[in-house]
Order: sequence, then structure tokens, then C-alpha cells
Amino acid sequence: MDTKTVSERVRLSRPELAVLVSGIASMGLEILAGRMLAPQFGSSIYTWGGIIGVFLAALSYGYHRGGQRAKTEASNDTMARLFLLTAVYVAVLVFAGDILLRMTSGFPLPSRFASLPAITLLFGPPTYFLGFISPYAAQLSEKEGLGEASGHVYALGTVGSIVGAFATTYLLIPSLSIERIGLVFGLLSVGTALVLFRPRLDRERVFSVVAVTAMLVAAVGSGAVGVAVEGRVVYQTQTPYQELEVIDVDDRRTLYLDGRPHSAMDLDDPSRHVFDYTTYFHLPLLFADDEAEIDRVLFIGGGGFTGPKRFAEEYNVTVDVAEIDPVVIDVAKRYFGVSESPQLRIHNVGGRQYLRETDHTYDLIVLDAYRKDKVPFELTTVEFMRLARDRLSADGMLFANVISAPSGPASKFYRAQYKTMAQVYPQVYSFPTVDGVNVQNIELVATKNATVVTEAQLRTRNTQRAIGVDLSRELRTYRRTEETGDVPVLRDDKAPVDDLLDPMVGQRYVVGEADEANATATPTSSVVPPVSSVSAAVG
Repeated sequence: MDTKTVSERVRLSRPELAVLVSGIASMGLEILAGRMLAPQFGSSIYTWGGIIGVFLAALSYGYHRGGQRAKTEASNDTMARLFLLTAVYVAVLVFAGDILLRMTSGFPLPSRFASLPAITLLFGPPTYFLGFISPYAAQLSEKEGLGEASGHVYALGTVGSIVGAFATTYLLIPSLSIERIGLVFGLLSVGTALVLFRPRLDRERVFSVVAVTAMLVAAVGSGAVGVAVEGRVVYQTQTPYQELEVIDVDDRRTLYLDGRPHSAMDLDDPSRHVFDYTTYFHLPLLFADDEAEIDRVLFIGGGGFTGPKRFAEEYNVTVDVAEIDPVVIDVAKRYFGVSESPQLRIHNVGGRQYLRETDHTYDLIVLDAYRKDKVPFELTTVEFMRLARDRLSADGMLFANVISAPSGPASKFYRAQYKTMAQVYPQVYSFPTVDGVNVQNIELVATKNATVVTEAQLRTRNTQRAIGVDLSRELRTYRRTEETGDVPVLRDDKAPVDDLLDPMVGQRYVVGEADEANATATPTSSVVPPVSSVSAAVG
């Protein structure tokens, strides 16, 4: 086969290029939708199910309407205008996406359906426009016969979707902000329109291309640089797993993940506990028969590394941290004063994978990878609890920082986690961190030792042991039994975590602020300012 024949096979006609780009853009926008919606609605299975459903519905309706009009309206010029309309709508998303999200978050819908109006308004129209492209291109195809033409169009559109999925996931999201990713898809649509207009580039067509390009650039450039509602933006990026921001307010630096505060640091006293729940991390030192028994600790989940830093600095222990997001590790080192040492070692790996692969045993494993609306189910199941137990020393403990309510409908996840841990560990204790039935941090301590440790014993040890923090206030919420008859045991083959988290959607999440004056923890209850109308999750 000669070179000319190969080049002819590779070369795409303008309708074929349009189909390829429509596939790239539609799939890219679908993945981008998940990132845009996460700060407002979370990234549960309900959010993603809504995204997939709305995109399929919009594309299907576009295919239907495009098929009806293809015989009379299909032309390169018409497809070019559809791409320009898509680019205009992308410019609106970039400029006013947050406003539109908040406008659509107040509809009186059950929580699992709450994201549907936003998905429909933000992404329905551009996906609908892109749906017209395939039937128009089939009408304009040079292939012989309806079957060959439609099959060729389906194949090109699917190839485009594959390119869009991989490029957005592995290239654009790790490298660019949401606004700039939107700009990429907007400019891709404009560039395709320009190709489709050729060679008939008269003044009107050139003006429309330039005008839409200017809209896109203006939309991206209109954002306030370095300023957020929450304070001064020190750093902002998209990671392979989430949106990440570091924001300063006065003497406090806060790490936001997917728009929600995750960890905080006092800039004047970097080792101080800012959020009250982190003082509970010291409870296992009272559960041990002797605090000296705890000399090797694993944290699953790093965030701002408040707990790992404190343990490594104050106790005679070695600390390993398993953090799956490499950007979180880098940000912790650059902005939160974290440095590796013989006492503190950081591993860029998921917690379950680390436990499978390590040959170390630990006296304490701290599970700090949960969020209010985003919980990796593989870290909640019986199988995971058994794996953690196998990596613990004879009297080792598992400590889990769970975000839920202690009772009522919003307590289902907490009680399911309690029930699951109790399948594996002979004793499980819990400590709600604030009064009332608000969604809050609830700390679970599971011990391999079957001997019951009473609240009175813990209080005695609190007065006798010099652990650097007074836990007398924390001990008052001691609980050793829980009603779990109406919640499931979580297993690898069935862990309905999203369903258990669903009652918390829209619930206010309350977290206390630590006051460690004189080495005590006497917090004043407060509410972390939410990024959106749905209260924030801290982890």
C-alpha cells in the first residue's frame, strides 16, 4: 500500500471531524460536570447517576431532533453554528457556573435527586446541541448506504468519546483549573466551527468566531484572582482526585478539598489542634494499658497532617502516613509545615493497598479518610477491618474518624460503621464530639483486646498520664453500645455507603474549635463556614 493511499485513509472529511470533536467535547464535559457539581452536591453515586442520565437524555433528544431536520438542514455551516452555540454556553458555565449551581440547589427535592436541576440547566443545552452533529454528519457522509454511513458516524463518535474521557481524566483535570478546562472545550468547539466554515469565511462568519472566542477568554479572565468568599487563596489546583485550595483567613490556614474545609493550621502555632475533633486522636493513649505500648502508628489519610505531625513531634513513636493524592502530600509539605523524618514517613498510596503490601505491624491505625459526602467504601467494609486487624499488634487499636449524626435518620452511616467494626473487633467505643444530634465527627475506637475499658478507668488514666492534652471533656461522651438492628454490615460485595450518607445531605455539620491553652482541650462549639449552602465536611 503506497503512502498516498494511507494518507487518504487517515484524512477526515469536515463532517467526520465534526463527529469526532462532538464525541470529545460531550464526554469531556460529562467528566467535568462531576468536578463542578462536587462542592455543591458531593460526588456520590446519585450525583454521577444524574450526570450520566442527563447527558444521555440530552444527546438522545439531540439525535432525535437532528435526525428529523437532517434531510433539509444538514450542512457544514449549520454544524459550525451548533459548535459556536456550544462554545457560548461553555462561556456561560465558566463565568456563572457557581451562581447557577447555587440557584438550582434550593429546589424542594429529595436529597438524592437534588443535583438533577443543576445538571439539566448547566449541561443539558450544550449536550443537546452536540447531539445534532451525528445525524447531520451521517446525512452529509460520502459513504454508500445508510447502514455504512451511520455505522461510520457511530464509530467516530465513540472514538471521540474515548479520547475525551482519557484526555480529560489523565491530562486536563490534573493540569488545569475547571475554568481553563472549560476554555479548552470552548476553543475546541470554536476551532471546529472555523474549519467547518471554510472556505466560505466571509465577514459575518469571521465576526461570529472572533466574538465567541472573546466571550470565552473574557469568561476565564473575569474571575477574581487570589480571592475567595472564605479568605485569601494561597494556592489552588485540580488534582487527580479532587479540587484543592489553600486559603488563609487571619492566622488560620485551611485546606479545602472539593470546596469543603478538610484540615486547618494555626500559622502562629503550627502544631496546635485547630479543630476540636483532632484532639480525640489522643484517646488511644488512654485505652492502652501503658501509653508506652504505642510506638508505631499508621494514619490512613493525610490532609493537612495535623495528627501525624503532633504524634511524631510529641511522642516516642514512628508514624507512617498513607495518602493516595500526591498533590495533597506536596501541598502539606509546602504550606502546612510537614517534613519527612525517621519519625514521620509518607507513602503515596491508598490505605487498603498499603495495608495489603506492608509487612509492618502497628499499635495504632488512625482511619482519617472519610468526608461527609465522600467516603471510599473500600475502607468501610468487614474485609478492610479484618485486614487492618491483621496489621495490628496483639493489643493494637483501630481509630476511625466518622462524620455522621449520633442518632436519628442521619446516623445510619455511623451505626453501620459501628456494626461493621463490631463484627471484627471484640470491643468498639464511640465518642461524639459535640452535643445534640447534629452531623458531626464521631470517633470510634476498636480494640483487639476483649477487656472492657470503662469511662472511670479512662478518667483515672487521663489524670495520671502525661500525654500533652487533657481529655477529660472528650471522655464525657463515652459510649459502648449502639442500636444497629436497622443498618447493614458493610461488605466488599455490598456496601451501600452512598445510601447511608444520603440522609446527611443538606444537614448542618458542626465542628468544635480546640482551645489548648494550658495543654487542655476546652473547645467552643462552632460551625465551619460552608462553601455552599450544604454544610462543609472536615476530615
